[in-house]
Amino acid sequence: MLPPGSSVEGVVELSEAVCSISYALDTVESTIKRVSDDRFGAIATFIGTTRNSFQGKVVTKLEYQAYTKLALKTMTQIIVDARNHTPDFRAVVQHRIGVVGVGEPSIVIAVASPHRNEAFRTCEFILEEVKRKAQIWKREYYEGEDESEAEWKSNV
Repeated sequence: MLPPGSSVEGVVELSEAVCSISYALDTVESTIKRVSDDRFGAIATFIGTTRNSFQGKVVTKLEYQAYTKLALKTMTQIIVDARNHTPDFRAVVQHRIGVVGVGEPSIVIAVASPHRNEAFRTCEFILEEVKRKAQIWKREYYEGEDESEAEWKSNV
């Protein structure tokens, strides 16, 4: 069982970044607008969606839960760590909780920086670190299996 305050919506706004956990994500267009800045010539985005299969099984949906307070703290630290590699960027990191259907986005990341290589590298760094470290778990549901058999997995 997760601690009180888990799987609730939350947001942390930093001077050049926003991290959020919510039941619904902003549109990609509004996310890009939030990082847009005339100082920057590149915006890299990543949208992670629920695929329809895993290891030969048909996936019907995913369910995400988070220890929101701690996950947001972890996501904020990931932004701080990213600044060690790329000091000048703006970022938005959004992760969904709750049920996410096939084809729907579960994570959206947008990074704006002066140059494309920095934007791509920073976006990938943030993604991999969020998947590796953030206190977010997913449960996969498969066609033909009782929902009680769905397994919780780390968010990798």
